[in-house]
Amino acid sequence: MEGFSLDFLELQKYEQIRYPLLMIDHVEEVIPGQSAHGYKNFTNNEWFFPIHFPGEPNVPGALLQESLAQMLTIAITTLPDLAGKTTRFISFSMTCKKEVLPGDRLDIETEVLSWKRGICKGIGKGYVRETLVCESEMFITIPEVLEQYSPKPKSKEK
Repeated sequence: MEGFSLDFLELQKYEQIRYPLLMIDHVEEVIPGQSAHGYKNFTNNEWFFPIHFPGEPNVPGALLQESLAQMLTIAITTLPDLAGKTTRFISFSMTCKKEVLPGDRLDIETEVLSWKRGICKGIGKGYVRETLVCESEMFITIPEVLEQYSPKPKSKEK
């Protein structure tokens, strides 16, 4: 399958989250159902730097996780008929290895390990200047797809 890129405006067709929580600036390549990679530039004037932490600003781990999850979401929502669908976290396991500071560019790589019945298992890695700073194993879902495979309640007939 051929990959393609998404600029900031195009990626919003596939990701519902918006500023200030949209944690992707550009998708360099997405292969629907397989992988996506791109980046987020963390500028000095991000809304969270003054409070996390005063005098020693760095990107909160929860936002690093969010950036990985959003990129994995792009790998799934670019599949046919899934653009703009709502996604939800099921679970994740994340390791942060190094701080991400104001002025850093976080390069994000994600891979879909499986996509079945509305549930995606995937991995994501974040790099700053080719150094691994965070990695995560994630499960996300598209509830609308998952519901198609959920058991239906039996009707009570009297």
